[in-house]
Amino acid sequence: MDERRTPLIADKTLLFTALTLALFGILMQYSASSYIAVQQTGDAFFYVKKQALALVVALVAAFGASRLKTQLLKKFSLALLAVSVVLLALVFVPGLGVEKYGATRWLNLGFTTFQPSELAKFALMIFIAARLSERSSRRFRDMVQILIATLAVCALVMLEPNMSITMCIGLCVLLMLFIGGCGLKQFAVMAIPVVVAVPLLIIAEPYRLKRLLAFLDPWASPLGEGYQLIQSYYALGSGGWFGLGLFNSRQKYMFLPFAESDFIFAIIGEELGLIGCIFVIALFCVLIWRGIVIAMRARDRFQTYVAAGVSIVIAVQTLLNIAVVSGSIPPTGLPMPFISSGGSSLVVFAAAVGLLEGIARNSQIPQSFHKMY
Repeated sequence: MDERRTPLIADKTLLFTALTLALFGILMQYSASSYIAVQQTGDAFFYVKKQALALVVALVAAFGASRLKTQLLKKFSLALLAVSVVLLALVFVPGLGVEKYGATRWLNLGFTTFQPSELAKFALMIFIAARLSERSSRRFRDMVQILIATLAVCALVMLEPNMSITMCIGLCVLLMLFIGGCGLKQFAVMAIPVVVAVPLLIIAEPYRLKRLLAFLDPWASPLGEGYQLIQSYYALGSGGWFGLGLFNSRQKYMFLPFAESDFIFAIIGEELGLIGCIFVIALFCVLIWRGIVIAMRARDRFQTYVAAGVSIVIAVQTLLNIAVVSGSIPPTGLPMPFISSGGSSLVVFAAAVGLLEGIARNSQIPQSFHKMY
C-alpha cells in the first residue's frame, strides 16, 4: 500500500450537505410560518428574514471556526466551557434573561436574543474531547472532571427549565464516554442516579407528567396536552407517500403549534410526504457520515474526539426531534438542526460544521485512502 501522505482538501460533501439543509430549512420555514407571521406581524416573510440573516452570520461563524487552530481550541477548552456556564447562569439575571412560553432560556442582547444552551452543548463536547485525548474513560477517577462539568451544565439547563436539551446533552455525553472507553460496569453505576432522577424530575413539574400521559394517550386530552401530538399525526398522516405539495400544508394554519420550529418535520411530511422525509433524513445521514469519516482521519486524538462529538450532537438532536414529531417519545421542545427556525441554533451548528471542515482540511491521510471514502 502506498503510504505517501497528502493533505486532505476541503470536504465539499460536508459543506454542500450542511448548506443544502440550511437553505431547505429557510424554504420550509416560509411555508410553515407565512400564515402565522402575517397574523402576528403583517409580514409573511418575518421568520424567513430572521433566518436568512442568521444564515449570513452562520456562514461567517463556520468560516471562522474552520480556521481555528485545534491546539488553541484544546488549550482554551476549559475557558470555553466556563464562558458557556456563565452565559447559562446569566439567563436568570433580571433584565438579561428573556422568558418565553414559561421558560427562561434566552439572553437579551439588545438587537436580538441568544440561547446559551446551544453553545453549551458543543462547548461541553470540546471539553470532554480535551479530557479524553489525555486519558481514557475506563476508570471513574478519569471521568470526574467530565461528570462534574456535565452536572453543572445540565443543572443550569434544567433550571430554565429545558428537559429536552438536558436529555440531548446527557445522551451525547454517554456516547462520548463510550467512545472514550467507558465500560459496561461504569455505565451501570452511572445509570443508577439517572434512573432515580428522571421520575423525580417528571413528578416535580406537573406539566412534564401531563406530557408523559399525553404521549401514552394523546386522545385522552385532545384539546390539552395531547393537542400538539395529534396535530402532528394529522400532518404526517395526510402527507402519504408524496405529500400535499409544497406550500399546501393545512396544519400550518394555526392548527399545529410551533410548526416553523420544533415541529417543522411534521410540515415536511405533510407537504412532501414520506419521500420528502426520507430525503431529509438521508441528508442528515450524509452529514453524520462525513463527520465520522473526518473523525477517523483526524491526525490526533483531540481532533478525533471533537469531530466525533460534533457528529454525535447532530445525530442525537436530529433523532430526538424526529422521535418527538412522530410520537415515538414524549413531546418536548427540541429544534431540528439547520432546518428549524432559530438563529442561535443555526449559527452554532454551522460553526460546529466549520470545526469539522477545519479538522478535515488539516488532516493527513495515506493517499490510497482517498478512494475508500
